[in-house]
Order: sequence, then C-alpha cells, then structure tokens
Amino acid sequence: MSEADGSPQEGPDPEGAATEASVGGTAGRGMRALLGDDFSFAEAVGGVRGVVESVAPGLVFVVVYLLTFELRFALIAASAVALIAVLLRLVQRTPVTQAFSGLLGVAIAVVWAWRTGEAEDFFLWGILVNVAYGAGTALSVMVRWPVVGVLVSLLALDTTMTWRTDPELDHLRRRYVWATWLWAGLFALRLVVQVPLYLAGAVGALGVAKLAMGVPLFAVVLWLTWLLVASPGARADRPDRHPDPRR
Repeated sequence: MSEADGSPQEGPDPEGAATEASVGGTAGRGMRALLGDDFSFAEAVGGVRGVVESVAPGLVFVVVYLLTFELRFALIAASAVALIAVLLRLVQRTPVTQAFSGLLGVAIAVVWAWRTGEAEDFFLWGILVNVAYGAGTALSVMVRWPVVGVLVSLLALDTTMTWRTDPELDHLRRRYVWATWLWAGLFALRLVVQVPLYLAGAVGALGVAKLAMGVPLFAVVLWLTWLLVASPGARADRPDRHPDPRR
C-alpha cells in the first residue's frame, strides 16, 4: 500500500530533497521496488509524502530566491522546510530516513551556497553526486559487476551471483548490463542539461530542470529496470528462482 492510501512508507528519496546529497537518494534505495511482481509508480517514489519531501525544499528555495533575490532568505526557507519534514515524522513516529537524508542534503547545499554567496551553488553538490554515480555505474559494467545485478542479487539473497560467470545465465547478465546502462544514462542526461545551466547561473531554469529530472525521471528509469530484471517474465530466468541454474 502506498502512502497515498494513508499508510506510512519509506520512499526512495530520488533527489535527496532536490540535492541528491544522500547515497540513499539514488537507485540503490529505489531498488526495493524490484521485489514485487507488480510495479507501482506511487510506491516507487514513496507515495505523495515522499514526493513532497523530495521536491519541497528545492522548490521553496527557487521560489523564494526568484521572488526576493535574497540568497539568505531562500536558504533559510529551504532549511526550514527540510527540518519540518523531519520533525513531523518524529512527532508521528514514522520512519525518518528519507526526511533525514533530505535534511542532510539540504544542509550540505545550504552551507555550500552560503560560503560562496552564489545561489546556483545550492545545486552544485547534487551535480557532483551525479558525476560520481554516473562514473560508478559505468565502471561497474566495465569491470563486469553491473550494479543493478549486484543489488537485485542481494535483495534476492543470492550471494553467489552465478550470473556473472555461468555461460547459461549470460542472458541474465545482459539484462543487468542494460539496466545498469539505463541508470548511467539517467545520471549523464542530468549532467548534460544541468551543468550548462549551472555555469550560466540560471537558478530558475536549473531548479526547474532538477525537479523535472528528479522524481519523474527516476520513476521512469526504475520502471524500465523493473521490466528488464524484475517483471514476472524476467524473474523466471533468475537463479534465485532456480537454485540449480543448470537443471
């Protein structure tokens, strides 16, 4: 059940409160959606509350800054929104990981922008995180440890990861490679769009790009990943469904 239905749920924090500062804000945490036989976009993004917690700090920062052109006011407003999200979860005794990781991300962005005095630097840490994730996912394919395959295997409690070396499971390895390239492409696309906006100091356009390429794009790529490696048809080929893959 998603949080839109009223139940508390820990979301994948796709954008780390629009800064992507938390490791938990990327595909790794979202991979929990690959455990189900059906894919739910609502659950993939943490329900309505998860979307709000991910989007609100960055959105508030951009709106306040464009209305006032006062960096200090915008930073305080974004920090307050992220802090309120954590406090609400603490009061309601619901899981705080997503909200806390969002607060951490906003804190890093706020400190960075405060020190430089440049509004666009609120988004710099998120850009650097995309560089790291993009390079990491691409490298994982090159060294024959595609990160999607590793994560799916760990979720399925398949620590042998025989798909890496067993010729009979080469089709499964290819699925993991394709899925991993999807995530590398997501990070690369964000950089292609956002880096020029950052260099131009286009705070409003950069904020819009971050929001548009955050939760929505994350959910789409996660759905494509599910189709490749976790849909009922794809799961039939996984070694965790067949303990002896040579049978």
